[in-house]
Formats: sequence, C-alpha cells, structure tokens
Amino acid sequence: MFYHFLVPLHNVFSGFNVFRYITFRCIGAIVTAFFLVAFLGPRFIEFMRQRQLGQVIREDGPESHFSKRGVPTMGGLLILFAIAASTLLWVNLTSHLVWLILGVTLWFGGIGAIDDYRKISKNNSIGLSARGKLLLQTLGVLVGGLLLLGEPRFDTHLSFPFLKNFRPDLDGFYVLFALLVIVGCSNAVNLTDGLDGLAIGPTVVTSGVYLLFSYLAGHAGLAAYLQIPYVPGAGEVTVFCGALAGSSLGFLWFNAFPAQVFMGDVGSLSLGAALGLVAVIIKQEILLVIVGGVFVMEALSVIIQVGYFKASGGKRVFLMAPFHHHFEKKGWQEPKVVVRFWIVSIILGLTALATLKLR
Repeated sequence: MFYHFLVPLHNVFSGFNVFRYITFRCIGAIVTAFFLVAFLGPRFIEFMRQRQLGQVIREDGPESHFSKRGVPTMGGLLILFAIAASTLLWVNLTSHLVWLILGVTLWFGGIGAIDDYRKISKNNSIGLSARGKLLLQTLGVLVGGLLLLGEPRFDTHLSFPFLKNFRPDLDGFYVLFALLVIVGCSNAVNLTDGLDGLAIGPTVVTSGVYLLFSYLAGHAGLAAYLQIPYVPGAGEVTVFCGALAGSSLGFLWFNAFPAQVFMGDVGSLSLGAALGLVAVIIKQEILLVIVGGVFVMEALSVIIQVGYFKASGGKRVFLMAPFHHHFEKKGWQEPKVVVRFWIVSIILGLTALATLKLR
C-alpha cells in the first residue's frame, strides 16, 4: 500500500524514493509485524483468558505439561493478522506470488482454527479428523499449485544444494511434489509445536534464510552470479518473509518459557504452509530439508516411532515422539530442550546459506 501511495510522490519529496527498494520495505515489514504482535499480544491474551479459551493437554503427555492446561491458545490468529497487515502495507500489491502465498497461508490458518475450536469447545485433544485435515490441506495446495503453474515462466525443475548442474524436470508431476512439500512442512511444524517457543524459534531462522534467498532469486544479476534459479517477481516475496519473521519474533516474546500463549494449530499449520510455499516459489524446495531440519527431524521421529511400533508389535525407538518429548523423558528440562533445538536450527540455517557458494 505504501508502495502505491508514496512512490508516485517521489517527485514532490525525493525521500519517498526509498519505498521503491525491496530491502527498505522488507525491513519495514519486519518492524511493523513485530510491533503489531507486541502491542496486541497482551490484549489478545487477556481476551482469550477471559473467555477461557485455553490449551487442552493430552493425558498421555509428559506430566510437566499438565500445568499448561488452560493457557490461552490460538495465538496463531495474532500472527496471521500481523503477517497479512504488514505484508499488505509494504508489498507491491500487483505481485501475484504474494497474493498466492497469503491465500494459501490463510487457508491453512482456517483449517487450524476450526481444529483448535473443536478441541476447545469439546475440552479434549480431538479436533478435526486426520483425514479431514489432510483433505482440506490437499485442496488448498492443489488450487494454489495450479495457479502457480499458470505464472509466466514458472520453472518445474528442481534445484539441489551443492549440485549446480543437477536440475531434473518434474513437468506435470510438479504439483504433486509441491503438495508433498507444503503439506509435509505444515504438519512438521505442527508436530514441532509441543514446547514453549520450540516451533516459533526455528520458524524465525527459516523465514530469515528464505528472506535472503527470495531477494537473490528475484534479482537476475545476483541469481546468475550465485547460480541459483532466477524467479521473476520473487523479490516481493522477500517482504512477505520479512513479515513472517517479524511476527514470529513478536510472538516469541510471549511464547518463550513459561509461555503466556500458544499458537495452536491455526498458527503451526499456516506457518508451515507459508514456509513450504515460499520454498516452492523460489525453487529452493530441497533446501528446506536443511534449513528446516528441526521440523524434518520431528516429523521423522513420529513416522519412525509409529512404523516401528506397528512392525515390532509394540516396541518403541524413542521414549516418546515427537522427538522433543524423548529428551523430556530422559530428564532434560523444557528450556534446555528448546534452546538446544534453537542452536541446531541456527547451525542448519548457516549451512543452508553456505550452499550459496558451495556449488
């Protein structure tokens, strides 16, 4: 919005020319999103507390989590509002890619909101059925994927970190691959969101890494120099990533141990979908395995645990899945688990950035 109102006025006041620059508008989106969450957070928490819209805790979970029962949840609504508001304020509104990301993100947020509300209203841990959630997620991605394929010059080749000359073309199967990436990332973030600040920390790191990759992918000269795919229009995705990072930082202020609010499925499903779709748009899908390694690890731990449990007739690989609960069962305190997972996420983020030169 600022871009369309203020850039035309640069002939009147030359200072408005800064709104042309993606870097300036990205910083603006980060700061705006952060302060929106910081300002509205206490009011949101109090609103949810007064209406007794609190977290439902599984009876089979760690005993240390029982004290979290009743803590306000659905904080993802606050995150989504900050992302949407700051993005629309700072982005070039003619960007089809940004509108697509916002649409898919809000769709997944809607799925999570329905799931959260059903859990709260029934006062148990059962929301939407797994099949129902997967069906709705698939529908949203298929629509988004078809719209993405309709973008001019959209590339269906895959880009592999460290391998500059290996770019297989998925052609018509690309939508199915995008479905796997986006739905998989969405549910992986959802599984990670089990401790105070655990999911939102790696989300900040991942969105920060993709912020840089989006900017580079949208710049023809830099993309050619670094030998990464050039994606016309991807520069505006940088502003969205800034809003995502800023709102996540703001939410971490209230979600850090001991958490005053939880994001709920409305937050975790939408944030994961946003990261997955950004990865697809800027052609860095495989890189998500590295930079989002914490999410991948958490999802794999559940798959391994369930698979081995069924195959072995009741035996377990981990003391409890997802993986973060395994360490709790071993006696680690919650803040130690969270901070160490953050450290791993930062190292993985730096590794992802290193792939820019190691090709």
